[in-house]
Amino acid sequence: MAKYFDVHPDNPQKRLVGQVVQLVRDGGLIAYPTDSCFALGCQLGNLDGLGRIREIRHLDDRHHFTLVCADFGQLGRFVHIGNAVFRSIKAATPGSYTFILPATKDVPRRLMNPKKKTVGVRIPEHTVAQALLAELGEPLLSSTLLLPDEEEPLTQGWEIKERLDHQIDAVVDSADCGTEPTTVVDFSSGEPEVIRVGAGDPARFE
Repeated sequence: MAKYFDVHPDNPQKRLVGQVVQLVRDGGLIAYPTDSCFALGCQLGNLDGLGRIREIRHLDDRHHFTLVCADFGQLGRFVHIGNAVFRSIKAATPGSYTFILPATKDVPRRLMNPKKKTVGVRIPEHTVAQALLAELGEPLLSSTLLLPDEEEPLTQGWEIKERLDHQIDAVVDSADCGTEPTTVVDFSSGEPEVIRVGAGDPARFE
């Protein structure tokens, strides 16, 4: 049964944030809010968590997982990013964008696109997500909480707990979450290609 954490959207309770992060460190899979919508998240090396995300969302090995990072210090460790691309991404972050970039050797191969050796990264503009990332000290391996055969992501914490109670370990609810997935921009060729239009304005990359 999933634990339910009611976290203040503007002033996240440090005690609750600490409990959620400890659960993640212990191998847990959580549903947590971002500026785009709820995401499923676990630690980078959590094979069980990765498998559960694939199972919940019915994902194949071509799916781009996202490393949700606190800042560019974290992001730069996991992707190769040139100066021009850095400036372009910097101007749009934090925000509701996911960027696909060539992965560094610090990214486990199982998280990369098998052909392109790329991975998704993002820096969210959400107080609770940032509090979790700051406490964890590393990115959260994440995927949008969009269930198979459904067009809209789940946006209510109580509904997520009700529907995924025995598949995840915790729901972090802050009653303040976006309702639309991120805009995805592929920079793997060095030039931006918008491959999904979502919450972030795609105009700056078109």
